[in-house]
Amino acid sequence: MTEVITDVDRMDEHVDDEIAACLNLKDPKSFFLFAGAGSGKTRSLVKALEHIRKNFGEELRLHNRRVAVVTYTKKARDEIISRLQFDPLFSVMTIHAFAWSIIQGFNHDIREWLRSNLKDEIAKLQADESKGRKGTKASAERLADIESKTRRLSQLDEVSTFVYNPDGENRGKGSLAHAEVVKMTGAFVRDKAILQKVLRDGFPFILIDESQDTNKHIVDAMFALQAAHKQAMAIGLFGDMMQRIYADGVADLGSNLPSDWAKPVKKLNFRCPRRVVTLLNKIREATDKQKQVACSNAQEGFVRVFLLDANTPDKPAAEKKIADLMAHTVEDRLWSDPENIKSLILEHKMAARRLGFFALYEPLYGFEPFKTGLRDGNLPILNFFASHVASLVDVKDDKFAVMRIVSRLSPLMSPDFLRSVEDEKKHLQKVQKAVDSLFGLFASGASPTFLDVLKIIDETRLFSVPDILRPALASAGISDPTAGSDDDRSERDIAISAFLNAEFKEIWPYQKYAAGLAQFDTHQGVKGLEFPRVMVIMDDAEAAGFAFKYDKLFAAGAAEDGITAATRRLFYVTCSRAERSLCLIAYSKTPLAVRDTLINRGWFEDKEVIVVESNAM
Repeated sequence: MTEVITDVDRMDEHVDDEIAACLNLKDPKSFFLFAGAGSGKTRSLVKALEHIRKNFGEELRLHNRRVAVVTYTKKARDEIISRLQFDPLFSVMTIHAFAWSIIQGFNHDIREWLRSNLKDEIAKLQADESKGRKGTKASAERLADIESKTRRLSQLDEVSTFVYNPDGENRGKGSLAHAEVVKMTGAFVRDKAILQKVLRDGFPFILIDESQDTNKHIVDAMFALQAAHKQAMAIGLFGDMMQRIYADGVADLGSNLPSDWAKPVKKLNFRCPRRVVTLLNKIREATDKQKQVACSNAQEGFVRVFLLDANTPDKPAAEKKIADLMAHTVEDRLWSDPENIKSLILEHKMAARRLGFFALYEPLYGFEPFKTGLRDGNLPILNFFASHVASLVDVKDDKFAVMRIVSRLSPLMSPDFLRSVEDEKKHLQKVQKAVDSLFGLFASGASPTFLDVLKIIDETRLFSVPDILRPALASAGISDPTAGSDDDRSERDIAISAFLNAEFKEIWPYQKYAAGLAQFDTHQGVKGLEFPRVMVIMDDAEAAGFAFKYDKLFAAGAAEDGITAATRRLFYVTCSRAERSLCLIAYSKTPLAVRDTLINRGWFEDKEVIVVESNAM
């Protein structure tokens, strides 16, 4: 069947041509592309890069120049790299990797920036402490922070080379924090003419995806770079201010652009059904008045709002019943299958409760240095259990697969160890006994804890126990802790000990969630993604956050303060993920009042808003 293309579907065709005209080596022009939800922003970005490759690729390669593409997530980075067929002409990086690529090796400048920054931070903390109450938790935290920063300041001259990992934790004397790298990169690019010239000569085009959420230090630096070298390079920003959901972006990006910047606008929404597009336009009416149009072949779509009392006792069960009701209402049986629904929650712990890894998650999330790795799925502690133990248990019925893993990961099977063995047959029997001891923990449906597993590993020496886990073993009377000191050891070890008491079976739903393969994801984590069936769960009490408040957004006569505006943008992002049908679930102390507000605003029709009585669940 031939697809019919109408005039509506062609309304944005000129946009890619406008962008291509800006990407000219002889006459570069910077631009900001407004691209609302589902408008094909990534497609336009890739088309722009393909234009560069076709028209200027040979010249750029000849002079060893490249195109920088800055993405917000690793997933977006990988997608763009794949679409460009891994062409080295394009340097596609996340914002933190891009920042580090600029300043890496400037060790003297980094040291002096840190010296000045640490002195300023210490002075501010000391001033706050002099004005604050002594003996309070806040005072204790300030004093600990002052001590930590003072010690780091005194050790700066001992560091010859600073190190940084944009995709994980950064600990140790020479390590830099994520926020520090971004902040100093912005300062270096703004203030160092030589660095600007290096960037100009290396990257005639710098394109930034999700620019509305890109750290303001980097965006401000790019504006300064472009202003100083506008005849030689172009900055391209792709984004939508209505989809700004992180506080460290530029709040008014797009409204105060230089007069010589191009400002193309995409109006089509290729993703959402008509009903959802209408809702999105209503949600953003109070902001920039931008309106989208559904493409000609868009379905009509379904939207339903379910309002429940905030004290509903079993919320996961209520959500399951609502999903079944959606299956009947929209005549789509896949709503009854959790694997075919993407449920969006406000906070990771809400997913941990619903998916069954809360005991694992809560203690580790309570220790600040673990948070990033835990959210991203690359926390070394968990990676040890996942790669060594979970992978082994997964293949326990396949002797050859078990031996492959043990041969690769066990110190008992290392070449050096095997060379020292007198009786290889007895040794292999010992290794098999160690494996059997581990598998025995899981026999007959048993559910061991992480600590049970760790004890067996330590006793049998099947795997090398990471040093960070040894204090927990020591406190359990198993072995001596590793020598050495760690400023955060006490708090860290409390978190690890609590985590080790969780059942090991929680590692599997956690892995699935961290990989983005579970039913649940956060409101913030799905930006740029799309799903046929979307359930948005809004529960301020359970989320216990302060940056977003749906109760405020849904209140009659709500003032458009910072929290309300941020929540409106987040609501827009979540609703705009739906390709077919959208189910909104809001827990509130006043569900009837919320219903009246949503209908009076014209966001929903009367039949679309259902107040669910507690006894109905």
